[in-house]
Amino acid sequence: MNKPEQAVTRLLGQTPGAVRPLSGGDLSAVFCVTMPDGASFVAKQAGNVAAEADMLRRMNRTGVRVPDVVACEGEWMILSHEDGTGRLDGGAWDDLAAQLSLLHRPVDERYGWDRDHAFGAVGIANARCDDWPQFWAERRLRPHLSHVDAALGDRIAGLCRRIGDILPARPDAALLHGDLWGGNVMVGGGGACTLIDPACYFGHREVDWAMLTLFNAPPDRFFDAMEPEPGWRARLGCYRLWPLLVHLRLFGASYRAGVERELSDLGA
Repeated sequence: MNKPEQAVTRLLGQTPGAVRPLSGGDLSAVFCVTMPDGASFVAKQAGNVAAEADMLRRMNRTGVRVPDVVACEGEWMILSHEDGTGRLDGGAWDDLAAQLSLLHRPVDERYGWDRDHAFGAVGIANARCDDWPQFWAERRLRPHLSHVDAALGDRIAGLCRRIGDILPARPDAALLHGDLWGGNVMVGGGGACTLIDPACYFGHREVDWAMLTLFNAPPDRFFDAMEPEPGWRARLGCYRLWPLLVHLRLFGASYRAGVERELSDLGA
């Protein structure tokens, strides 16, 4: 019995009929599990699945569509199997806007999260903060300074010094997915969207919007449906900068041009 089968047997109390790997697990191993009775689940192996399970449960309480956490122990988590055969286009954007409106309802929380997180070897500092620009500068941008060359680091540091001129001081805090690129939106029948692989914390809802623009092109009606605040488009580049820096560290120099472009557009 291989490792995924052993984990599923331990967590579900029954040996699976079939286990096959799923694509998309750059920072984790993900498998589709079929049980003898035909029921399907997803098994995920990663070092931080307990934290992710907590995030999914917290998101579920908002009413947003996420996989159910069936079981979690050690480095393995079992999730409900969700339909993801559709594309993020057409009516799926409308459903995603509705889902994010549920997720992003204002909450009485300080910016951040109760534990740090990580994307692979790249840490995510989440210590709570009352000042949003300070949070973004100190928890999201400055931690990368020691991992880039001096010239790029100077530009990022310069941006951090005037971050208060770019970002609102105290926007409504919302529960953020935290890693909401298009690959983490599963589109099922009728364009129904399910959000997977979160990296949650409390912050400005525009962060999730910005991440969706990294590799996708949401239509104007997507943003209009969420009634954005004035100046939101000008802030997206500042929020995109963080995932681009993470990608630069994880996947290499091909992401440097994106980092430099956002800095230039922000006058840094």
